[in-house]
Amino acid sequence: MGKRERSEAANEGAAEAPLSRATAKHPRKAMYRARAHSNPFNDNTTFDVPVHPEQVDWSGHYPERCSKPGQASTSGQQQHDSLVRFADVGCGFGGLIVKLAPLYPEKLMLGMEIRDKVAAYVCERIACLRREHPGQYQNISCMRSNAMKYLPNHFRKGQLEKLFFLFPDPHFKVANHRRRIIQPCLLTEYAHIMAPGGWLYTITDVPELGDWMRSKLEAHPMFDPVPEAELEADPAAGLLAQASEEAQKVARNEGKTFRAVFRRRETPRDL
Repeated sequence: MGKRERSEAANEGAAEAPLSRATAKHPRKAMYRARAHSNPFNDNTTFDVPVHPEQVDWSGHYPERCSKPGQASTSGQQQHDSLVRFADVGCGFGGLIVKLAPLYPEKLMLGMEIRDKVAAYVCERIACLRREHPGQYQNISCMRSNAMKYLPNHFRKGQLEKLFFLFPDPHFKVANHRRRIIQPCLLTEYAHIMAPGGWLYTITDVPELGDWMRSKLEAHPMFDPVPEAELEADPAAGLLAQASEEAQKVARNEGKTFRAVFRRRETPRDL
């Protein structure tokens, strides 16, 4: 698969492929080699970016849940919420959304990944899961995009109920801290696309980055920390340290993780 084909596949989502359940084969990560990190400020966009959320054609990502723009929904599609409600930014190889899919079958979830090869891998992984388990995994998909630039192009105001940032790039050099995915200006953007009461999840194995993300969220007027008692009862919070491939690597190395989960407020807090 060439670079252009991988990029197009990642943009179109986990479309159904004409393979039987018996012949479905999961993709091999070795065939989708990619750099560990990517500079989000590089102006190397090779994928389509919608002008506004209403332009996004979600039917390629969720064919059983969403109709094409301008077309009438089928009776089956009308039974479901056709808006994406969970987003995993920097989803890596898709471990989290795959685990979340059966826990929240009525919620549409999107993994967003800036690396084209990794996004293509996730799309192929989901397509294989759909073939192996007919009727399941129809609520998850993956898209190649740059979340630091284009989240409002894909999501409406107040749309997301859960927003995940699992093991983001720490960008250790002070000069590169501006590349970190948790920033005051970006938190304002996240608050815009999140529903009041929605949860924003972060986790890392880097202590300094954990302190950074928590401090930025605590200082923002639109977010409050979620009490530990509520986190214990939340299925998604329990998956942060075990679902993704990065989390599993940290666990194998017996590393520590630093979790911070915050709730989007109805109105700004007085500073």
